[in-house]
This record gives sequence, structure tokens and C-alpha cells, in this order.
Amino acid sequence: MAAEIISGTELARTIRAEVKKGVEELEKAVGEPPGLATILVGDNPASQSYVKMKQRAAQEVGMYSRQIDLEVDVTEDELLGWIEGLNADPAVHGILVQLPLPDHIHKPRILEAVHPAKDVDGFHPINVGRLNVGHPEVLVPCTPLGIAELLVRSGVETRGQHAVVIGRSNIVGKPMSALLLGLGRGGNATVTVTHLLTRNLAEHTRMADILIVAAGHPHLVTAGMVKPGAVVIDVGVNRVEDSTRERGYRITGDVDFEAVREVASAITPVPGGVGPMTIAMLLSNTLKAARALGVPVA
Repeated sequence: MAAEIISGTELARTIRAEVKKGVEELEKAVGEPPGLATILVGDNPASQSYVKMKQRAAQEVGMYSRQIDLEVDVTEDELLGWIEGLNADPAVHGILVQLPLPDHIHKPRILEAVHPAKDVDGFHPINVGRLNVGHPEVLVPCTPLGIAELLVRSGVETRGQHAVVIGRSNIVGKPMSALLLGLGRGGNATVTVTHLLTRNLAEHTRMADILIVAAGHPHLVTAGMVKPGAVVIDVGVNRVEDSTRERGYRITGDVDFEAVREVASAITPVPGGVGPMTIAMLLSNTLKAARALGVPVA
């Protein structure tokens, strides 16, 4: 029997509706809506597309939206100046610096310049630390937070389950493992973190009750690597050549979807799985930040 398809598109729609209601209530209470500012450096087409989607999503739920477009040769000090201004702007409750940044920009310095209370991407070291100690005021990175919501809202039990994460990035793998280990919703799991250099990777994945794949490697996980009845969350977004498509490529995940869905009990598709949840959680984080920021933080 084929696995249940966990639709991130449908769940994201529900979360956006919840956020929109929260935005309306907050605006009524304080007289202004939550504000999200995005900074885009350069003209990378993929980054431009991502930023437009995020800004459009913010506007659709009633948030104040501001986009700052900077030239690719902007200096690091100039970029820091923009961030400083947004940190001090009481109309802005969430700040997102779109990655990647040009090579001449020191990414850690930029991410640390965003005030932790406005760090809706959850990348500031203070938020990283808060996540690992279970601090209630943490802003969690959007993709792993979206995965946690997918699991909880789909009725997937994490308590006492063995979760295996493929991937060790600061954006997905590490924060995902912290959420799964934590005491809150979608937590209390036993967690194994693996990556592309893990020896005998399949031996680890076949032990997983919940398998989360964020390796950036198309079709890395095959049916033989999955425990029958496991829940599989595919985070990968890979562009592979496909001469049958008009655009010459197709988007696929890190999991061999058609084969694995015959083994798993539930699985997320690509696209339409984790991706929509990431933007939904960005909106949720911005609302959370706005609720916490009764006065300017600078």
C-alpha cells in the first residue's frame, strides 16, 4: 500500500490563515501590523524569486512589507548600516537577509548584526543557543520549524521514536535535531544525525521511524534504505536535467519518491512538501516577533 502523502501546501494554507487572523488581532490591539523587511544583495534570479514570494506572502496576511535591493558590490559596512537602521525601525519586527551573499561579504558578521528579537530566520547565535536550551523566546529556523509542524499536524508521533536526520547544516540539519530532541511539540525523540560522509549510511536510515533528508543530493535515499512503515520527510530541492520538459529540467528531492512511497507509511512530495511550510513559518516567526516587541529594541 502506497504511503500517505503529507501535503505541505495544504498545511501551509492553514497556518497562513492562522497568521492572518493573528495579524488582524495584533493590529487592532496596537494600531499597526507586524512588519517584515528583506534585504537582497545582487541579482541572483533564484534569490530574487524567493524574496518576491516571501514579500507577497507577507502582504497577503496583512503585514507591512519592505524590500531593500542592494547592488552586488555593496560594501560590508554599507550592508551593516542598512541592518542597523532596520534594527532601530519600530515598524519592522522581522529582518531577513537573503542568502547566499557575495563572497566579499562575511556572512557570520551580517547574520550576527541582525537583532536577535528580529531574527526571523533564526540564524543569530543567540537564537541558536536558545533553541538548544529550550528557551521559550527563541526564533527557530523556518525550515526545521515547518517540518516539526508537518509532523505534529499530520499526527506523527515523535515521542520515543527514532528519528534519523541526513544533513548537518546550520539551516536544517542541526536545528532539526535540536527540535526533535527537545521537550516541546514534535520533540522527545531519539535522534541520529548523519551526512554524506557517514559510513554505511543505509544501516542508519533503515533504523529510522522518522527519516528527514536534507542532503542536497537528488534521489540519495532509495527504497532499500527505508524501514517499512517509516515517515519520510524530503527537504531536498534539486534541479536535474530533463529533456522531456519544456524548460529542460525538473525539480526533484533527495528521496526516490515513487520507490520510497511503496515502503514508507507517509512521505512529503517535492515540490509541495516542506517548501510551502518554510514560508508559512517565516510569517509565523514575524508575528511572534511582533507580539514580543512592544517597544523598539534598539
